[in-house]
Amino acid sequence: MRPARRVLACAASILMALTLSGTPGAPAAGAAPESAAASAALPDDPFFAYDRPPEYQVVAEDVHVPLRDGSHVVCRLYRPGDTPTRPATGRFPGIVYEYTAYADNAEAFGDGAAYFVRRGYNALVCQARGSGESPGSLDPFSPQEQRDNYDVVEWLAAHPASTGRIGQMGVSYGGHSALLVAVNQPPHLEAIIPMNGIHDWYEDTIYHGGIYSARIRDWQRQVAPDTLRTYAEHPLYDDFWRDRSVMSRWDRLTVPTLEINGWYDRYRDGMVKNYRARPGNVWLISGPWEHGYPEGQYADIGKGAYLAWWDHWLAQDPDAPLPATPVTSYEVPGPGAGRGWRQFEQWPPRDAHGVTLRLGTDGMLSRAAGRPGTAAFDVNTESEPPQDHEQVTFETAPLRRDLVLAGDASARIRTSFGAEDGHLAAVLYDQAPDGTSTRITEGWLKASHRDTHTDLAPVEPGRVYDLDVHIRPTHYRLSAGHSLVLRISSDDYPAIDSSAPPGRVEVSTGAAGSMLHLTVHNARDGATS
Repeated sequence: MRPARRVLACAASILMALTLSGTPGAPAAGAAPESAAASAALPDDPFFAYDRPPEYQVVAEDVHVPLRDGSHVVCRLYRPGDTPTRPATGRFPGIVYEYTAYADNAEAFGDGAAYFVRRGYNALVCQARGSGESPGSLDPFSPQEQRDNYDVVEWLAAHPASTGRIGQMGVSYGGHSALLVAVNQPPHLEAIIPMNGIHDWYEDTIYHGGIYSARIRDWQRQVAPDTLRTYAEHPLYDDFWRDRSVMSRWDRLTVPTLEINGWYDRYRDGMVKNYRARPGNVWLISGPWEHGYPEGQYADIGKGAYLAWWDHWLAQDPDAPLPATPVTSYEVPGPGAGRGWRQFEQWPPRDAHGVTLRLGTDGMLSRAAGRPGTAAFDVNTESEPPQDHEQVTFETAPLRRDLVLAGDASARIRTSFGAEDGHLAAVLYDQAPDGTSTRITEGWLKASHRDTHTDLAPVEPGRVYDLDVHIRPTHYRLSAGHSLVLRISSDDYPAIDSSAPPGRVEVSTGAAGSMLHLTVHNARDGATS
């Protein structure tokens, strides 16, 4: 079993808590068709073809890294060796390979780190304070944990076998940690590679559109049970969350950052937002990947690309390439209709633009406003998918040509609630001619959070409000003959709690009604009726 797969197996229950049920358009199991396999081929870019042979053995030792408050974290240090027990002479750049609370995955993390150690890097895998053998109380992504991570970076820089040039990488928890330590700006941190990382812990993970995530509670119970209390004590966005945010300190995300994003991963919104906030020093690679390491998944980019990044920034090798363009994205679905890897100078692509579709009283999505009307559904209070009477759907006519969604979307829903608050979930689907549907992407909003997450806006039953629901980005091709479907409901379990007060929700349609805004890459080719 490859290291990436062992990580997923060891932490299955944890990663399940971080992955949305019904992952949109997930790659099918089994061998890809020949045409689809061809589309998985990497771009013709030296960055993705980079590699060099191993030169060293791997020497491992357990270390206690001292922290500024007198405590310590337990780490495993991997060093280049002449033999498995004798470190090589000289100094080497360093990588904090994972800074995480998942101590059970230490062996798999070590296997992954070994690739870089054999090529001349020190590597460190650390157990966050309060996890594994590290003493204290676990408070994920807190200011204390960020200070600890800072101290670890500086400790590795000061190691006698270090050149003082340090990078950090990691997936999920480790990706969040890499981004958060970067905005703390330890002096010797030169570059990072976050995979499946946040832009904001509140928005990306805990409160989707202001609505508590049902699924994250499983992760909390297993990994950080104290947060079941502390997170519930902070339903609004305050300093507690700003302290756990990259977004609140985007101006301090200044090191070169290689973001590894999955179009089937829940953190894709945060990764894209980080890139758009810092396009001068952030590179974005978005593949057809679910939550976890890309290695072993369809359209794997391989560790050689990461090695090129470290050789460039840490080893200061001018011949080690960077990606040819700031954005490399896989057009999904894959395998399937998507055209595979594309490279862009920016995201959304420069030639992408907006298309607005109206929610028709006849249930259609089209450019025409149509006659005014309403559609209504009952609030779903059960922890299960909405039933027919608990949702409304709108769909385009079958597309005359392919349509590529390439960026964010948003739904402006003109609506009224039968209670003093409410939820809206907006989900996009790709509906094939045979009626089968594939989930593409989604967004959510609590009515009382319609203006901001920092203060509640009162909701008067029966009063009409315009709610702008942000829909997470995608790079997705709908084939000719397919239809784009928008589902609106009060629930999207387990992504959000089924906690909206019972009642009936009315959605204004037709002229002066609700709208769906899309970012499309080839609007002329994919014009809808």
